[in-house]
Formats: sequence, C-alpha cells, structure tokens
Amino acid sequence: MARLRKKAGIALFLFTLFIFGTMMGLRTLKPSDGFSDLAPGLELVPFMERVDRRSVSHKAVVPSHSVTGADAHTETIVYRDLHIFYYMWYGNPNFDGKYVHWDHVMVPHWDPKISASYPKGRHSPPEDIGSSFYPELGPYSSRDPKVLEEHMKQLKEAAIGVLVLAWFPPGVADDNGEPADELVPLILDAAHAHDMKVAFHLQPYKGRNDNTIHENIKYIIDKYGTHASFYMYKTSVGRTLPLFYIYDSYLTPPESWANLLTTSGSHSIRNTPHDAIFIALLVEESHKQDILSAGFDGMYTYFASNGFSFGSSHQNWKAIKIFCDANNLMFIPSVGPGYIDTSIRPWNNHNTRNRVNGKYYETALQAALTVRPEIVSITSFNEWHEGTQIEKSTPKKTLARLYLDFLPHEPHLYLELTRKWAQQFNREKEQWLM
Repeated sequence: MARLRKKAGIALFLFTLFIFGTMMGLRTLKPSDGFSDLAPGLELVPFMERVDRRSVSHKAVVPSHSVTGADAHTETIVYRDLHIFYYMWYGNPNFDGKYVHWDHVMVPHWDPKISASYPKGRHSPPEDIGSSFYPELGPYSSRDPKVLEEHMKQLKEAAIGVLVLAWFPPGVADDNGEPADELVPLILDAAHAHDMKVAFHLQPYKGRNDNTIHENIKYIIDKYGTHASFYMYKTSVGRTLPLFYIYDSYLTPPESWANLLTTSGSHSIRNTPHDAIFIALLVEESHKQDILSAGFDGMYTYFASNGFSFGSSHQNWKAIKIFCDANNLMFIPSVGPGYIDTSIRPWNNHNTRNRVNGKYYETALQAALTVRPEIVSITSFNEWHEGTQIEKSTPKKTLARLYLDFLPHEPHLYLELTRKWAQQFNREKEQWLM
C-alpha cells in the first residue's frame, strides 16, 4: 500500500511538472512564432475602438473579399499611416517596344576629373540592368497587368495602406523615362482591388514652379479625386483632404510657394475645392524655416541613406519633430532598407548603406517610431536604381555581373519586416493616444 501511494505521488509530481513546463513554454512564444497577441476573432477590437478618436488616414482596414486557403490564418489588415514610395517608370520590349529605365545611363560626376575615372554609357538589359539587385519579376514593364497585380499582393503582404506614386504631368518624364500619366487609372484600380489608397509624389521637371504645380494639383484632383482609392487625409479639425508629397520642393523659393500655399497668396489654393495637405522635402536644416514660411503643412525626409543629409539622419529626427510640433506641422520620417546607387552613380560608393540582413531597416524603423510620428513613409517599394526597394529580388549572376541578393533570407524578407513593424507602430500608437 505504501509503495502504491509512493508511485501515485511520483506520478502526480511528474504530471504537475509537465503542465508547468508546458505553460512556461507557451509564455515564451512571440507573434513571430506564428501566434497572435490576441485570441482568434479579437484582433480587430483595438482598431475598431479607435475610429472615433483617430483620423481616417490612420484607420486599419480589412479586405472586402474573403480569405481562404493558406492565407486564412494570417492577418489581412493594412495600415493607412504607413506610406511607401512607388515608381511606374519601368518598361520592356514586350509592353513598351524597348527597355525603359532598366537601361539607365551611368550618371557622370559633376567634377570632370573624378568622372573620368568611372565607367560611362548605358546598361544593356536584360542581363545588365541599372540596379545592384535583380527583381524576382525580371526587368518588367509597369504597364503589365500581371506585374501590377503582383505588386499589390506584395504591398498587401507588407500591410501597407498607402502607395505614394511618383508622378509627372501628362507628356512629361524624367531624363531616362517616358510619360506615364495614362497608367494612373490602372494603378488606382489595382490598389482599390486590394484595399489600398494612392497618394501622389510630385516630381521635379523643367519649368516647375508654384503656378505649374497649381495646375498639376487641379488636374490630379479633377481627374482622379473621385476614385475610390484616391487617398484622403482627415485633419485634426475634421477636414478631409488629399495629401501630396512635393519632391525637391527646395528648388522653388519659399516666397513662390507662399503664393500658392498661404491664404494671402496671389493664387492661393487654400479653402478652395483643390486645397490639400502639402508635404515638402527636408534636406538641409535651413529648409525647416523655409518650409514653414512657404505655407507647407509638413515635411518628409525621403532619402534612405542615414547621414546623407540633415533630414535623412536619424539623430536629427527628434529635433525636427519638436520643431514641427511647435509650428503645427506634420513630420513624416522616411525609412529605407539600405542604399546603393553605384550601378547608375559609380562614384557614389560613400553613400552606400549595407542592409545587414534587415538590421539597417529595423534600426531606421525604430528611430522613426521613437519620435511618435503620425505617418511613416518608406523609401521605397521599387526604386531599383538606388537599391532601396523592398520588392522581392532574386539571386542573379551573369557573365558580366554578380547581383546582390537577400540570402540567406527569402525574397519576401523586407515585406515581412514591414508588416512586423507596421503592427508595432500601431500598438505603440495605442499607447500614445491613451
């Protein structure tokens, strides 16, 4: 009898130890291990509760279509406060009759003595393209519907809610591209099918000034503003307005911008049907005051090379945010996974920033979240020339070149990291707003 009691006691002890060990093991699992922070069906509660106290632009949304198969157990939320810069300037012989942008010219250094030491000419796709990485889709055309669909799927996988489209007026392009305004409806439709919004990133062109930008804004709003995927930002006073990023805004004097962007300007856009939120590019420290006096609503930093400019240096973001808060301006820091543009600027190696298997990207994202911004922008989805893309790339070796890749990680590494930090961003925002 004593032996039976002893065996029963040992069995009970072992069973208790097993239960305790199992519980401790479960406690150590993180969401990245495949488990959600919340029980199934409760993931949306925090987002639904905050609708009344946050702007439309920050609202997380769920796709209208049902999710089945392998994706049935993954979150399908995208975040309106996560913006990504997107380029539609690529072409290939199948859709465009020739390669466009993949054959980018090697830009000479402004000092002829330095320039003489580096290669010149153009790239020769498909084996030799103007990028240090090679796209998984190959040197594609932005006109290809299958490419657009795949891009939207990747953006959705990354939980990105707003695509910021690099835009030139009709009939205008950069030095290496072709006019592409006619592609905007295709991108709007593709984005709408995946519950994403589209904002516009106005690019510099010859003769651009406050008057031509005024016409550009009217054109975009009148032509595309009624589309369901056209991005609208809800301000703190309840107005819902389009949002425009103005690249290289510093090329136009602040007093000229003030003609357009201040209420007393000679052709003010304020309080008209074409009013909007205008975000200027901050490069140098002195641009802060220029942006304020010009009448802009905020500033972004764009460049993915930490230390390249005052604005792109993470260490300056806290001071920039303090300035913006004191002057009722938005601060939208721009983060990137790395930077390498030596395929088109062979002399610019000193601005290269190694990806360090995703660590560079995560460091930038953490720096952005530290200053508590309303919106974070990502440079970029597919700026392949500057090596800032989070789009899937593939290992590639040709007779002439060995391309960089994401190994030992999978091609979707940066999509996964983006989703992880998008979720972190919104969790932290919940705490800021309490």
